[in-house]
Amino acid sequence: MPGEEFAPVARYVVETLGAEGIVFVPELPDRGAPSGMLGRTLGLVPLPIDLQPAGWRLAPGEGMDQRRARSALRQDLDLLEELLDGQEVVVKQQVTGPLTLAATVERPRGDKVTADHGARRELADALAEALVDHVAELRRRFAGELVIQVDEPAITAVLAGSIPTASGFGRHRSIDAPVADALLRPVVDAIRAAGARPVVHTCAPDVPVSLLAGAGFEAIAFDVSLAQPSDVWAEVFESGTDLWFGGADAPAVEDFMGRLGFAVESFAGRGAVTPACGLAGRTPPETRRALESAVSAAASFG
Repeated sequence: MPGEEFAPVARYVVETLGAEGIVFVPELPDRGAPSGMLGRTLGLVPLPIDLQPAGWRLAPGEGMDQRRARSALRQDLDLLEELLDGQEVVVKQQVTGPLTLAATVERPRGDKVTADHGARRELADALAEALVDHVAELRRRFAGELVIQVDEPAITAVLAGSIPTASGFGRHRSIDAPVADALLRPVVDAIRAAGARPVVHTCAPDVPVSLLAGAGFEAIAFDVSLAQPSDVWAEVFESGTDLWFGGADAPAVEDFMGRLGFAVESFAGRGAVTPACGLAGRTPPETRRALESAVSAAASFG
């Protein structure tokens, strides 16, 4: 979300989505790296990490920016808890997933964690451990259902082997689907065991649908303008994985479901409509229109 002040943004989210929608914990990257997608998550994990000019890096000791990230999230949750005041609404917290973390966080001596099997596993396990504790904290704060959305914007690039090396001249080796599953599954299991619903979100055009459903995510959130309806989408939906349509109006949802071979009525109770990716890069009026459009589209399905 755009802006630097959490309170007015959170108040708008609660007023717009609180009754029937999913109240999400807004991310405000305009406040700096500790409040962005990566910073929020790295403030949770029990690994020492600091912020370098090139980005976040595993470190011998906890850095100041990691502490800032943890403190900022705690303050944001305090404000959201006060705004909700015990209301039983669905609350969603976004975290960066293990594959995207591995593709963006650097090892102590440089280059990405994705290049090191042991470091990949350590980071994924740390995320799973952190989420058990974090869901417990959210449970203490909020009365309703909890959703943890695992953001994986880099998953397609990781699987394809297109993450650039530090020099920029090479590419890191691709990660095979079984290896990716082994990183995702402990995170999913930790979320579910802690009592929250695991959902995965990616805006990549080639969503690895079977991998994500197979890892145990209960819903896949995607950009409807980039995804191509196919048999694999139909198979995972029929098997029980819900679909969250990003950037869709009601006709787009109806068209996508129809091309999968399902009546639009099957969407009711099995999906959600969300804004498209990139709210932080939009103006406040554009963001409000995107959220209100999603609410309107979702309401048309009852």
